[in-house]
Amino acid sequence: MAEHTLVITPHKTPRSTNITKYFSLLLLTVLLIVVLFPLVVITLNSFKTEEEYFRNGPLSMPSTLSLDNVRAVWDRLDYTTKLKNSFMISLATALAGVTLSLLNAFALGIGRIKGRAFFLVFFVMAITLPHEMLAYPLYYMFKEVGLYDSRWSIVVIFAVLHSAFGTYLLASVFTAFPVELLEAAVIDGCNKLQLLVRIVIPINWPSLSVLFVFFFIWTWNEFFLPLIFLISNANQTVPLAVAMFQGQRGAAATFQSTAALLGTLPCLIFFIIFQRTLAKGIIAGSIK
Repeated sequence: MAEHTLVITPHKTPRSTNITKYFSLLLLTVLLIVVLFPLVVITLNSFKTEEEYFRNGPLSMPSTLSLDNVRAVWDRLDYTTKLKNSFMISLATALAGVTLSLLNAFALGIGRIKGRAFFLVFFVMAITLPHEMLAYPLYYMFKEVGLYDSRWSIVVIFAVLHSAFGTYLLASVFTAFPVELLEAAVIDGCNKLQLLVRIVIPINWPSLSVLFVFFFIWTWNEFFLPLIFLISNANQTVPLAVAMFQGQRGAAATFQSTAALLGTLPCLIFFIIFQRTLAKGIIAGSIK
């Protein structure tokens, strides 16, 4: 009786696939260098003296890691106040925006209210509205209600604007929500509020977390409308303070680099802290 030997040959990756992989890696590396280069330059110049900057150039390494520039710019910007304002406005806006998006999307995606298509079109149109178009009517409206030059005016404006995107996104997610799960919860005695709190929110927590991170970062980086509505120094945000400082002709180049670094660093740290939240939310959304 003849014996048959099973020979397993290793799978060879096509050469074209390897070339594509290495080319993609090279391209991503180049893009990373391009993105990080401005941040590296302003970081280097933040620790130089003005004399050292002009003598050795903007791309040279600083001779010492002195924090004198950081202290000087911090005091001139009143950075502690601006940082508190930006954090409070961004946090309140993100929380309010996610809450509005959740309630709107629950009504549209799960409640299936009448005129759902009309409301979705309305929210899509709201997403496309430029902020310059809204500045004039919002200015007079908040003047009338007494919220002009108030941090809460920015919270209200951007919570509503961001919720348009959040509603459209969550409504599409809730539309695919398992109907059997909802029916089982209703049979067990859940009302609409319990359905939202006990079923919908826990299952869609990754998507809500992603929206929160996006809303926070978007609000932190806003410039145009805060420039109009926050005119007093005590209410201004970090981007406004940095822009005003960099517009001063008497500011040294090293001070301007330090101001740019202080304006970028908080948002970068926030993004690094919540990068896993973003990754988990995106992966969970793709699995659904």
